[in-house]
Amino acid sequence: MNDGTWTVKEVERIVIRDFVEEWHYSGSINGVLSTYCFALYHNEELVGAMIFGKVGMAGAWKKYAENEKDILELRRLCCIDDTPKNTESFFIGKCLKWLRDNTLVKTIISYADANHGHSGIIYQATNFKHKGMTAKGRVIMLGDRQYHDKTIRTMYKGRLKPFAKRVKDALENGDAYYKTTIPKHIYLFDIKRKGYKRDKIKSL
Repeated sequence: MNDGTWTVKEVERIVIRDFVEEWHYSGSINGVLSTYCFALYHNEELVGAMIFGKVGMAGAWKKYAENEKDILELRRLCCIDDTPKNTESFFIGKCLKWLRDNTLVKTIISYADANHGHSGIIYQATNFKHKGMTAKGRVIMLGDRQYHDKTIRTMYKGRLKPFAKRVKDALENGDAYYKTTIPKHIYLFDIKRKGYKRDKIKSL
């Protein structure tokens, strides 16, 4: 995928990990399962990153797809601050085209976090459909970092991951606390392929 001096590549997670942790408002990819990762380069400089993975909320995929394998969630998207207008929509468009041509995924879901002032303008610009709002949620605040409330249950080989134990310990000793969050915007993108008729997405 190449457009002049702008190039989008599928990459390994490690290639974009530090970039995402620096430029995404969450500051972390701990606990984010990644199926496909993409990097955006301008003149060979890394200027954007995107991660698609399984739907984060357990069982939530059943609202939008016949099978879990049919849907991916856009889990992380970020670019450096001084990229030109429409850079993110260009990046999303290239990644969606790659998924269309190289996978059998039918639907992409993403959430615009109103807690951080996001309404999903970038998704509207790339033909995602607004499907309503999530319920209120809660996150764990530790310093200036925000973690999903399931973080403290993130396991590997039967044991809590180190970052999960750190957050759990912080909750127990009072260094971290729960914060109620307002609903997020839900967006869906229907991947259309030639000769392929998509089943109607279930309504929320």
